[in-house]
Amino acid sequence: MKTILITTAAALTLAATTGFSAPAYSSEAPDFVKDTFPEQGIEGAWQNIQSVIGDPDSALDGKTKELIALAVSAQIPCDYCIYSHTVGAQAHGATDAEIREALATAGLIRKWSTLLNGFQYDMDAFRQEVDAMYEGE
Repeated sequence: MKTILITTAAALTLAATTGFSAPAYSSEAPDFVKDTFPEQGIEGAWQNIQSVIGDPDSALDGKTKELIALAVSAQIPCDYCIYSHTVGAQAHGATDAEIREALATAGLIRKWSTLLNGFQYDMDAFRQEVDAMYEGE
């Protein structure tokens, strides 16, 4: 269920960049949203996408949001989302080096999540070690 929800959210964010150059957003949802989302929810879904991805006054800039979305898209994996958020990140000025670093970071997190969870590493010990790493910063 968690994967379905994450995949659905990522697929909806796809609409924010496909067919648009940043930061232009249409008030009407693109066809792929209209053709795939339940009719009664299309307007609300498109508004939700724009309020998160398309809001230029949000705490995170567009490039950062697109790099996050791309990293998540690669982990799901979702080919549609990967395409959309690569185009979106580039439209917001992301360089190839920034895209590579975002994807490498996503891969690194996945790797260590697999190791720590698979080994069932002690959470209390982990928290103490992480807290100690950041003391004094």
